[in-house]
Amino acid sequence: MLLRLVLMGVGLGVITGSALKLAGPAVQRGDLTLPGWLTPTITPAKQEQPDPAAAVITSTSSTDTLGHFETKQELSALSKRWEVLAAQDPDLQVSAFMLALDDGRYAQLNPDTALPAASAIKTPILLVALEEIDAGRLSWNEPLTLSKTVVGGGAGWMASKPLGTRFPTHEVATEMIRISDNTATNLLIERVGGQEDLNARFTSLGLSATKVNNWLPDLKGTNTTSARDLARAIALVDTGEALSIRGRDLFREVMGTSVTNRLLPGGLLKGLGGSQGKPDDSLMIKGYRVFNKTGDIGIAYADAGLIELPDGRRAVAAFVVKGPFNDPRSTELIRNMAAAMAPMLKPKPAPPRQR
Repeated sequence: MLLRLVLMGVGLGVITGSALKLAGPAVQRGDLTLPGWLTPTITPAKQEQPDPAAAVITSTSSTDTLGHFETKQELSALSKRWEVLAAQDPDLQVSAFMLALDDGRYAQLNPDTALPAASAIKTPILLVALEEIDAGRLSWNEPLTLSKTVVGGGAGWMASKPLGTRFPTHEVATEMIRISDNTATNLLIERVGGQEDLNARFTSLGLSATKVNNWLPDLKGTNTTSARDLARAIALVDTGEALSIRGRDLFREVMGTSVTNRLLPGGLLKGLGGSQGKPDDSLMIKGYRVFNKTGDIGIAYADAGLIELPDGRRAVAAFVVKGPFNDPRSTELIRNMAAAMAPMLKPKPAPPRQR
């Protein structure tokens, strides 16, 4: 009897299993409903609650912390000081502008007056060239060919090379800033579309006083700019309002190669109470760094740069002076105006250490 029951149970199990296997597809399609005692009970998994302590904090855009080219509070004492300095040489024409990028404090003296740009115009030219690289229309290593059209006298060595010589764009851009090579500048002007296209790009960047009307060196001073324009060109890059992060890095690397540092850097160093040694080295010891580009055509001098402070804040400053040919008062005025900025560019005290 027991054996029969066992065999019967095994048989029923086989029959039931086979029936369920055959009915499976119909159950999945919803054509057949199983009785409740055959329906498996699924316990939903407990939903894990996020740990507030481990939550990711969404940061603001990186450009939000880099400031903007925006004037907020005028440093009237500095603006007045510049006015007094300029009044001592009334036959000199001056344009001056400074802006602290982190808080909008600024000083100005005829900031929008268009004056001969000299080689200071090479900074906005660098900006436009790097925009072309960002857009994929120019490569950093693209060779540029020396032609008779672009050969310029004055500063630089590229003009001495045979026509047809090819230079990589990175070398052209670097030499344009490092030693102010005029032929390198003309190569870039030609590559970005020529003077007319370049001027249109300046306008689109808000550089209303900046115009290229002649190939470099432009000793007659027909190429123009203003202090505000020069400062704006630099600030747009450092605040992230122009160029990609990689483009900004290239801009800073190239600007950091400039070898002429006696105007803006030298004046700032003087205002900070230092005068010994090379301005760039002495400023670094004090925690400052200046990325600048000068201009000098005898009848006009200029200098504009980004100033990094010891506490991490940044400012841009630019000066353009037009006067008699090779008049030392022009360069001295730029140094004195740069020195006058120093009290406004002192670092904030470091906060107490958190324990």
